[in-house]
Formats: sequence, C-alpha cells, structure tokens
Amino acid sequence: MAKHEDTQLTSTSESALGVFGNTGVIEHVCVVHALKPDRSNGVTAIDKRPVTGPVKVSKIGLFADLQADRIHHGGFDQAIYAYSSEEAARWSTELGHEIPAGFFGENLRVKGITTSDAIVGERWRIGKHVEVEVTLPRVPCSTFARHMDDSEWVSRFTERGDIGCYLKVIRVGKISAGDEIRVISRPTHTVSIRQVFTGPTPEQASALLAEEQLSGSLLPEKITRKLGQLGFLYA
Repeated sequence: MAKHEDTQLTSTSESALGVFGNTGVIEHVCVVHALKPDRSNGVTAIDKRPVTGPVKVSKIGLFADLQADRIHHGGFDQAIYAYSSEEAARWSTELGHEIPAGFFGENLRVKGITTSDAIVGERWRIGKHVEVEVTLPRVPCSTFARHMDDSEWVSRFTERGDIGCYLKVIRVGKISAGDEIRVISRPTHTVSIRQVFTGPTPEQASALLAEEQLSGSLLPEKITRKLGQLGFLYA
C-alpha cells in the first residue's frame, strides 16, 4: 500500500479544532546533554537538557540530539519524543521532587496538550512551519529504570500510563521554546496513544486498520506488529 505523506486526514478546519482546546505551547526544547554509561548499550543519551534559541528539525529529529540505542529509539517514526508538563506534574507529586524538562529523555516539554491522550495519526503544526505526526507511545525500558534509580520503574511507569508520545516529522524547519502547537488534522478514529500502549480493544484495533486502508497512510510498524501479536487481523 502506497504511503501518501500529505493525505488530509479529516475535513475539520484548523479554527474548529482550536475551539476544542487543541492547542498547546512548547515550554522547552531539549537535546542530549551528555552520554551516560549504561550496561545495555555501553552509553545512553537519555540525559537531555533544555536549550535556547531556534533548533533545527530534520526528518530524523532535532539538530545536536542523538539516540545511543538505535534499535529501540530513533528512526522516522520516533524522531522526536514529547512529554507534557501536566503529566510531569503528576509524577512530581508522586515522587516528591521536580521532574525537570528533559529528565525523562523527552525532546519537547509541552503544555496544554496531554501527549499520552493525543490521537494516533493526528498532526501538529509547531510554530509557523514544522509539522509532525503523532505515531507511538514511549515504552519504558531497563535503561530508563536505571536512570531513575528505581528497579520497579518500568512497572510503575507502565501502570500510570503517562507515557508521552513519539512524533514523525512531516515538514522540517526550526522550533523554539514558546512556539504554539496546533492540531491541524486528525484521523476519523479516536484511538489515543495511551489506548495503544495499554492494549486496544477489538473495536479500536478495527478502527485503526480501517483508517489505514481508507487514507492510504500506513500505521507505524510497531503498532501493526502489536495488533498482530494481539490477534487482530485485517478485514
């Protein structure tokens, strides 16, 4: 099935989307601060920190950022990791300390859009030019647990479900802290990143697959693999 990058996912106007509060703002843009030793891959790039000024966005992510584990992180479908300040605040309350921007390895700390509740396949315009597509949930790993110094972190992070979302870059450009995020299109299904992470219902899986066939825009390979593992097949 051919992939059409610029397929209009819905006929909903940008102004109509804005009425429902589908706008946010970038609070911080973060890139890797320093590589940390890690036994899984030798090093990890999870330690990210905010930077000032415009940052270039390419199809593979932010300029001056990197992923040490290219098997599980990075690639076109995971070019940028976004996490919301609202979700970070819930963790701050539970853990009893602040979660600084970039501490979870996120590239974007955003406000006004709860990243885990973003719809799979919706597109955002960031600033004037950059466009991204919501693709995948973040799956916690042992490196993340070691970074948090918590052997139970994978299960804790999974149980809460505030996982954040990965973004695919549709249109390159530059972004800065303070840039507006606006939802500019959505697929017809309503399946969120959180629902994909926790395991979609048969109805949600059918909606995802039907949207793929209707729009000609392929689901991320990791989602189709998960649907296959759960026993959901194309009609």
